[in-house]
Amino acid sequence: MGPFRSSVFILILHLLEGALSNSLIQLNNNGYEGIVIAIDPNVPEDETLIQQIKDMVTQASPYLFEATGKRFYFKNVAILIPETWKTEADYVRPKLETYKNADVLVAESTPPDGDEPYTEHIGKCGDKGERIYLTPNFIAGKKLNEYGPQGRAFVHEWAHLRWGVFDEYNNDEKFYLSNGKIQAVRCSVGITGKTEVNKCQGGSCYSKRCTFNKVTGLYEKGCEFIPHSSQTEKASIMFAQHVGSVVEFCTEQNHNKEAPNMQNTKCNLRSTWEVIRDSEDFKETTPMTTQPPNPTFSLLQIGQRIVCLVLDKSGSMATGNRLNRLNQAGQLFLLQIIELRSWVGMVTFDSAAHVQSELIQINSGSDRDTLTKSLPTAASGGTSICSGLRSAFTVIKKKYPTDGSEIVLLTDGEDNTISTCFNEVKQSGAIIHTVALGPSAARELEELSKMTGGLQTYASDQVQNNGLIDAFGALSSGNGAVSQHSIQLESKGSTLQNSQWMNGTVIVDSTVGKDTLFLITWTTQPPQILLWDPSGQKQDGFVVDKNTKMAFLQIPGIAKVGTWKYSLQASSQTLTLTVTSRASNATLPPITVTSKMNKDTGKFPSPMIVYANIRQGASPILRASVTALIESENGKTVTLELLDNGAGADAAKGDGVYSRYFTTYDTNGRYSVKVRALGGVNTVRRRAIPQQSGVMYIPGWIENDEIQWNPPRPEIDDDVQRKHVCFSRTSSGGSFVASGVPNAPIPDLFPPCQITDLKAEIHGGTLINLTWTAPGDDYDHGTAHKYIIRISTSILDLTDKFNESLQVNTTALIPKEANSEEVFLFKPENITFENGTDLFIAIQAVDKVDLKSEISNIARVSLFIPPQTLPETPSPDETSAPCPNISINSTIPGIHILKIMWKWIGELQLSIG
Repeated sequence: MGPFRSSVFILILHLLEGALSNSLIQLNNNGYEGIVIAIDPNVPEDETLIQQIKDMVTQASPYLFEATGKRFYFKNVAILIPETWKTEADYVRPKLETYKNADVLVAESTPPDGDEPYTEHIGKCGDKGERIYLTPNFIAGKKLNEYGPQGRAFVHEWAHLRWGVFDEYNNDEKFYLSNGKIQAVRCSVGITGKTEVNKCQGGSCYSKRCTFNKVTGLYEKGCEFIPHSSQTEKASIMFAQHVGSVVEFCTEQNHNKEAPNMQNTKCNLRSTWEVIRDSEDFKETTPMTTQPPNPTFSLLQIGQRIVCLVLDKSGSMATGNRLNRLNQAGQLFLLQIIELRSWVGMVTFDSAAHVQSELIQINSGSDRDTLTKSLPTAASGGTSICSGLRSAFTVIKKKYPTDGSEIVLLTDGEDNTISTCFNEVKQSGAIIHTVALGPSAARELEELSKMTGGLQTYASDQVQNNGLIDAFGALSSGNGAVSQHSIQLESKGSTLQNSQWMNGTVIVDSTVGKDTLFLITWTTQPPQILLWDPSGQKQDGFVVDKNTKMAFLQIPGIAKVGTWKYSLQASSQTLTLTVTSRASNATLPPITVTSKMNKDTGKFPSPMIVYANIRQGASPILRASVTALIESENGKTVTLELLDNGAGADAAKGDGVYSRYFTTYDTNGRYSVKVRALGGVNTVRRRAIPQQSGVMYIPGWIENDEIQWNPPRPEIDDDVQRKHVCFSRTSSGGSFVASGVPNAPIPDLFPPCQITDLKAEIHGGTLINLTWTAPGDDYDHGTAHKYIIRISTSILDLTDKFNESLQVNTTALIPKEANSEEVFLFKPENITFENGTDLFIAIQAVDKVDLKSEISNIARVSLFIPPQTLPETPSPDETSAPCPNISINSTIPGIHILKIMWKWIGELQLSIG
């Protein structure tokens, strides 16, 4: 793995349990609206920062407009201001805008010099990114030398966020061989510059021309390509937007397909403009004929959390123990999940709405108890969801505007009038979280959460899956500090017979332990409950509520760190166990797991992707055991092991985001998602994250034909920063709705997934060694039937005419199970492979019904035979790198060797710039 980004923004995750967001951005008449830029509360109060954010976006808008052929500009932006900052007259309360759905987060960097702008991007080429990260230093213009003008850099990051393109530089591999000549990784190749290395020792530095490595045929380590300040080339923004002449993205006409960069690897050699052109944004717009207006800004300040529960108590809630389960989940939310100083009200509904409680501020346990007594205990009547919502708006308006308030809406019934209040919901400015209970909940329910940016969840009638409690447990604030959030450590259930035991353990790690709650529910009779802390001391004092069929124990103070053991005994009934806690210390970020699906709807046979983002602060957690439990309306549960291996559904190895394809649809309708994560002796915390999509660090610039060097790019020695961690977590990933699923038997329409990590290297002179991660029979599940490997000396022929390219004999290559490491060694045959030859390789996997994967990323090898004799080092005014495609005959007189060298040098300089 290459260089790692510094642990930027340690404070980010004091606010966020991960960076998986639900953006409010919309494109309206060529202008982007609803952009949310949030300032971390730990950023020192500074009103000039707000103006600097405005200046950055205002500068970026015309640059974006021209770069996209007059198609896009920034229309309006909301700046989210911390509650701790002084209130000003022009600050208003947010509506749907929260820290959880912010598109840009501005936070202090840790360490202080880690100011690199970047975008978290967990998806494929063309998929939108998650969030842009900027620092106050960068926005204030204190990093101009390192990253260039803020507005231009913001457009670079916007392209990552909105259109899912990748960088066209490569910090790990800055040069490559092409037809025997050294080329700098860049796009386009028309960018000219100088190659030098800056050597520093003992506080003094000097620069020199890069020397040639006779083993690799490339420049020495540390050699940099510095673009000339004066250029005529206009592309590309994803390479070096800081260069004055660069005002465009690379197109198919000037894209450098040979460069080993992420754009080529992830996007199958397509140019950034081709990817942008395929976006929905591009398809929905035509170029403007007039100049766009400047962006407008709204200043929003976070306030107290306001929540109203809107709970269905219609007749159908009396079936399947649903009303009692609602009481159990409601009590968990009111006793544990909702944060102190929040305001909470309650409305129930059947054919009409009934106010159970006006808004009450949670200041003590007695306030929580008062609200739990308002939960519904009897079910009857029809279902009028809009009545419940309108009543909730009225309850909220008695004390506060509905802007930015939250409604938790639970229903199990159908209601064909739900769309009649859609406009009222939109105008309210409230966020609606929906909980669909059972298979008959209104099909339009999710529209309410989609239009307001709320969480959508589904809970089946399978009590042992604990879905309803998980849904309510996921409703922590989208704005509060993560130290205040309730974190679920465990959620499981079992149906027991004949005095069986349900035994298990829960790990309480050092990052949690405050307000730890053990909650047990049952369906008929109270079970025997045994609980021991890590020291072996038995825990007594469970509060038993026989009416609601639940018992809970609140651990006083900070729960002991270690493994807690439990044993529950019962007969002929279903038990569930839920354990929640909070951060042990406001200054120590807790380990968090945030999960989601890539889409909220799935249409067969398109696969879904489940993601789990595991962090402690800004540090990713690696080598955890992560599983996803996906339950359909039929009650069938599929268990998937999620992986952070950079293959299949996983975009990047070692970034703490675990991923997997889901293809085992069994019915149409809703599916719920729950993720379990366990950390053990092999699990580590990494203080840095792998190279993300971000602005290139400028190593230096040319002034009066001399290179002016920046300090070296900040890096962290990753081996020193690792720390083993043991923990247990569960997380709701919400729900999605599937359609188009045929009746059983469901046909096999899923091909193997694309191989995205193919690598090649020369072995033993002319042999080529390939490595990759095995795909499956169905995306990244099962075992593929065979591989097709093809090679070509033309990268264009291999991509455009793959089926006509030369096929490698793979008779002896038997595919391994998905996610295994594959290794294959072969000798190119029937093709000229000599000194200076570039050979391109790609793989296609085939399953048992002859469905083929997409063609893999293109791997490349360049055959370089070192010169037999190296010349003496040239004078300082010449480059010292010989041309790698010519070997030197030792019988040629030395003076003739030097003459040949100067000729090679001239060719080499032309190839670089």
